[in-house]
Amino acid sequence: MNIYLKIASVLLLGAFGGKVARKFNLPSVTGYLIGGIFLGPSVLNVVTSQDSSIISFVNEFTLSAIAFNIGGEFLISTIKKLGKEIFIITVFEVLGAVSIVFGMMYFIFNQDFVFSIMVASMAAATAPAGTMMVIRQYRARGKMSDTILPVAALDDALGIMVFGLALSLAKATLGLVDGSIVFQVMSPFIEIFASLFVGGILGLILSKITQKVSTSEEQLFILLVFILMCAGLAPLLSLSSLLTAMMMGAVYINVSSQAVRAFTTINNFMTPFNVLFFAFAGTSINFGILGQIGLLGLGYVTARLVGKVFGTTLGAIVAKSDPVVKKYLGWALLPQGGISIGLSLVVSQQLPQFSEAIVTLILFSVLVFEIAGPILAKVAITRAGEIPNS
Repeated sequence: MNIYLKIASVLLLGAFGGKVARKFNLPSVTGYLIGGIFLGPSVLNVVTSQDSSIISFVNEFTLSAIAFNIGGEFLISTIKKLGKEIFIITVFEVLGAVSIVFGMMYFIFNQDFVFSIMVASMAAATAPAGTMMVIRQYRARGKMSDTILPVAALDDALGIMVFGLALSLAKATLGLVDGSIVFQVMSPFIEIFASLFVGGILGLILSKITQKVSTSEEQLFILLVFILMCAGLAPLLSLSSLLTAMMMGAVYINVSSQAVRAFTTINNFMTPFNVLFFAFAGTSINFGILGQIGLLGLGYVTARLVGKVFGTTLGAIVAKSDPVVKKYLGWALLPQGGISIGLSLVVSQQLPQFSEAIVTLILFSVLVFEIAGPILAKVAITRAGEIPNS
C-alpha cells in the first residue's frame, strides 16, 4: 500500500474511532489512538517503520502547533486576574507528579536513571479536553470549574520546561553533551532561555506581518510558515521547538490585535493533523512490550495519580484556596494526552535506545487516563457541588 492510501486509512479509521469514542462519552483522542492501534504492526501492520519520515513530519508540525496554542492561553490580563493562586497550585502539582513518579520508577522498580527521569518529566502535563467536555456537558459552574483550565494550561507550559531540563540532564548523564562540567550543568538553562528568546522574537515578527494581511487565507499562510519555522529552526539552533513555539504563541496573543482570529483559523486547519498525530501515536503501541510492562505500567499510573492529587492539594493549601479546590481539583487534572504523547515521541528521536519502552509506557498511561480521567472529573465536580441539580 502506498503512502497516500496509508494516510487515507489513518484519517478514516482515526476519525471513525473518535466518533465511536464520543458515543461512549469518551474524549475523541481515545478513539484516534485505538484506531491507530489497529493500523499498527501489532494488528493490521498497515503503518510500519518504513513510514517514519511522514510520521516524523506530522508529529513535529502538530507538536509545534499544539505548543503555539498553549502559548495562546497566556494572555497577560488573564494571568493578572488569576493571581498567584493558580501559579502556586500548578507548581506544586507539577513537582508532586514528577517527584513521585521518579521515586516510583527509580527506587521501587529499580529502573535506569535516564528512563526514570524522562517518564517522570512527562507525568505533569494535563490534557484538559476530557474534563472540559464534562464541564460543558453538565454546565458546571463554580470556583473549582473555573480553576481547571488555567491550571491545565500552565502545567503544560511548566511540564515542557521540566521535560527540557530532564532531556538535557539525560543527555549529560549518557555523555552526549560536549564541554566542561559547568557547561553541562548550564546547558539545560541555556537551551530554555534561548528557546524562549527566539520564540519571543518570532512572535513579535509574526504580529507585525499578520497586521498587514487582510484575508483569513493570507493569515493561515503566514501562521503555517512560522509554525514550520519553529519546527525547523529549533533543531538547527539546538533549541526546544516546543518552547520556541509556545513562546511565539504567548507573545503573539499579547501584542497582536489579530490573535483571536488567528488562533481560531489555525485550530480549524489543524483538525486532520490532530487525527493523524494521535492515530500515528497509536500505531507505535507494541503489544509485545505492552504485555511486558505489566506492574511497571500500573506503578506509573498509580504514581502519577497520587502525585498530581497530592501536589494539587498541597498547593491549594499553601495558596489558601477554596475548600472545594483543595479537596477535588487534583482529581479533575488527571487526563493525559497530546503533550505527553508528543514528548514521548521527542524522546524516541533524541534517545532512541529508550524509545520503545518509553513510548509504550506513556501511551498505556494515556489510554488509562483518557478513559478514567473524565469519569473521575465528573465525580469530583459533582462532589464539589458545581453541577446544577446534582
